[in-house]
Amino acid sequence: MKRLLSLFLVLLVVAAGTLTGCKEIDNLVTHDQESTPIISEDSQTTPTTPSDTTSTAISPELLTVSILDVGQADCIVIQQGDNAMIIDAGNNADSTFVVDQLQNMGINRLDVVIGTHPHEDHIGGLDAVINNFDIGTIYMPKVSNNTKTFEDVLTAIQEKGLSVTTPVPGTSFTLGDEVQCLILAPNSASYEDLNNYSIVLKVTYNCKSFLFTGDAEVDSEEEILAKGYDLKADVLKVGHHGSTSSTSDEFLEAVSPEYAVICVGVDNTYGHPHQETLDKLNAAGIRIYRTDLSGGTIKFVVDGDQLLVSVEK
Repeated sequence: MKRLLSLFLVLLVVAAGTLTGCKEIDNLVTHDQESTPIISEDSQTTPTTPSDTTSTAISPELLTVSILDVGQADCIVIQQGDNAMIIDAGNNADSTFVVDQLQNMGINRLDVVIGTHPHEDHIGGLDAVINNFDIGTIYMPKVSNNTKTFEDVLTAIQEKGLSVTTPVPGTSFTLGDEVQCLILAPNSASYEDLNNYSIVLKVTYNCKSFLFTGDAEVDSEEEILAKGYDLKADVLKVGHHGSTSSTSDEFLEAVSPEYAVICVGVDNTYGHPHQETLDKLNAAGIRIYRTDLSGGTIKFVVDGDQLLVSVEK
């Protein structure tokens, strides 16, 4: 544990001293174990979903957002031109799959890597991604976890001579020259649940916006709402795999998406997505896509002022 904390502190101090847009490093919040189980294997409710469409070749100048099917885990890849970003990288067991998918997309450099929070179903494959690609900026929240998964990610960062940038709510960065990325959370220095440390990011290209929430729960959502951010987005990556712990009525109303994507495993033991969440999305007339039902990568494409969606199997 001492070695893990020392390594994480070194990386954060380097980041604070060498990168702009970062908070000064103060007390590091440490969690000794993951607060929720990772692998899920039980039944879940199946909602009505839109019909899949056939995927077509995408111009490299368009924005593409690919939600990979990594079971009860998250992995999202964003591309525009030669620029690419990944948000989470699935479980440890998904490492080879995620690396292969990135290579199949023609990616050899990731300008931005985001580990939303230190649970295995979000950062499990992140060390493999860091080891196999040229990496730009790495964003991770200022919190540690006493797991080998977390230590493996920090070791990969250190061995490549990279550093960690702490997300600062209200600040933004660009992917390439045109994709605007606004950091919305986490907004507090400490939480009881690791899920609420999740980096929440709004990505905008042309007239279309995506809101990526990691596993942020209602506590984080309330903080985001209190900040008065413009949360309106065309696509919402539903928080915490569709659990009732996320997606409050007020938050959903503020986002008011056309599409909702739920990253969830087949027959998981949590019953994700919860029926209450599905009912809420359906009542709002939001089109739902789920990785457990899609059988492949859910892909959104921004083409001018059009938003296209397809499933690649």
